[in-house]
Amino acid sequence: MGIRTRSFANNILSGGVFDATDLDGALPSSNIDDTSVGNITAVPALTSVSTVASDPPSPDAGQIWYNSTDRVLRGYKSSAGSWASGGNTNTSRLWVQGHGTQTAAMIVAGNAPGAPKTTFVEIYDGSSWTEVGDLGTGRYTVGSGGTTTAAIGAGGYATGPTGLTETYDGTSWTEVGDLGTASYHNRVAGTQTAAITYGRATGTNPYTTIPEVESWDGSSWTEVAELNTIRTRMGGSGTSQTSAIAVSGTPTAYPISVWVTNVENWNGTSWTELNDVNTARFNGGSGTSADTTIYFGGEIQSGPTSYVTSNEEFDGTSWTEVNDLSTGRQSVGGAGNGSSALAIAGTSPFSGATEEWSKSLVTTTLGAS
Repeated sequence: MGIRTRSFANNILSGGVFDATDLDGALPSSNIDDTSVGNITAVPALTSVSTVASDPPSPDAGQIWYNSTDRVLRGYKSSAGSWASGGNTNTSRLWVQGHGTQTAAMIVAGNAPGAPKTTFVEIYDGSSWTEVGDLGTGRYTVGSGGTTTAAIGAGGYATGPTGLTETYDGTSWTEVGDLGTASYHNRVAGTQTAAITYGRATGTNPYTTIPEVESWDGSSWTEVAELNTIRTRMGGSGTSQTSAIAVSGTPTAYPISVWVTNVENWNGTSWTELNDVNTARFNGGSGTSADTTIYFGGEIQSGPTSYVTSNEEFDGTSWTEVNDLSTGRQSVGGAGNGSSALAIAGTSPFSGATEEWSKSLVTTTLGAS
């Protein structure tokens, strides 16, 4: 655009005095208050793509370059992700939750053959499971969080819903402050000293789904903001007390007739609705990261013929269906994030199978000249 021509009326000052210092009638573009695209006088040069004779040995994610030898444009991006078999747990079980990473994960208690409310705890090192110190009180659907050396297990079903909370120091479990409301099917997000629990049920035959969320400060539980959508048997993820998500699940008691696609995010103060999952289900497993995670397996109706292999990936905004589990299962434990995760045990009959989810960064050809 450059300049605009003006009228000499612009040179009339207050009191009718004529300003003759500038008579060329042009306003510089810098004086024109116009932020529209019409005010652009030049388009800056685009950042050039690096030209190299061979592909870089250690590119960064998202990096693009032109290979002058092969005469192709290439980039470095994530692969689609896939599942591979990992080591089986020592004790097959269902109604189990997990926490940790793909190479340092833990499963706590659950329902095992001959031990419907087991105390068994195992840790995973990236290839095999090892039994460690037992939980003090046997139960299933215990909410667990933290690490393999500093863990917390809260709630679950023992002789009925329980508020028992235990912490693990790398060797043994110690009973600490109980939940305010005894519950099971609950999820735990956070650490041994700062966590929340949510997605809960209480009572028996049938149970009652409750919206209460409780926060743990290392010694006691306090009720905080409730979920927007009351439900249980959900996927849940979060390694921080102030960052968690609640995924799908069911708001009804057994026999279950309703399941939802709702997803909510916890920011430490309140719950906010996010984009829904594509397939509504309950008893599914999830990673333990709230920002990038996966939600896999579960049931789409009550009964063994409804166990699904479905796997969805969350990028922080939306859910995308990606490669499925090799075997459909429910009541499955999970650990990790959207790039590196575990699906652990579950199903009925009991399973000890572990599947490892991995997304790698790969070089891909974007075009040729």
